Amino acid sequence: MYEFEFEQPSSVADAVAALKAEDALALGGGQTLLATMKQRLAAPSKLVSLSGIGEMKGVSNDGGAVSIGGATTHAAVAAGAGAYPALADMAGHIGDPAVRNRGTIGGSLANNDPSADYPAAALASGATIVTNAREIAADDFFQGMFTTALDEGEIITGVRFPVPEAANYQKFLQPASRFALVGVFVAKTGDGVRVAVTGASEEGVFRWSEAEAALNGTFSAGALEGLSVDADSMIGDMHGSKAYRAHLVGVLTKRAVAAAG
Repeated sequence: MYEFEFEQPSSVADAVAALKAEDALALGGGQTLLATMKQRLAAPSKLVSLSGIGEMKGVSNDGGAVSIGGATTHAAVAAGAGAYPALADMAGHIGDPAVRNRGTIGGSLANNDPSADYPAAALASGATIVTNAREIAADDFFQGMFTTALDEGEIITGVRFPVPEAANYQKFLQPASRFALVGVFVAKTGDGVRVAVTGASEEGVFRWSEAEAALNGTFSAGALEGLSVDADSMIGDMHGSKAYRAHLVGVLTKRAVAAAG
């Protein structure tokens, strides 16, 4: 690692002020950023830790929605988001216990790793990402691999998840990293069905609109027969070919619908 300053503010306002320093970066749970720094792929002049900001922690249930502070760990989401069982179950299977007790929901969404779980949950749920400056709909937040709508110095202070009528997340685990080789989150609400896929596309998390249209007609795994995603846009690497990932998207979507129903 290179030398850097470390600051741990106790309020969102202080964190925003600290991030105005040149080459300063926000530090959530550090599960990605610290590893990147160790490999000397990033060299911030200052790390601004968000772990000491109490107002950014915790899970609350209010009016049919689950609100989660941006600095809330995966383990805390798993324990506290019981009003949204599919979300709590997903959080409880992220990484291993060490990752779940350090990694945060805000850090995961801000990083937008193409194989991360939370982006699929947020997109399928129609969640709202709350920052220190504004509120961003999930449909507008994710803008490609490792790219989001966040401006420089903008902090995710919370995420609001509407609780659906039925939902389920299915993940085909990459055993070494414990990221999703492919993951599919299905959520059924009064406004319709949303299907979000992670781990598969070269463009990052995406909604499978054809599956949504079919499931809006009949919410059953059988409604997906004959549907498939375009393999050409899928990731192909040593862990799985483009065609393999495209196949998994269909399989996991059917499993998620069956489990949710």
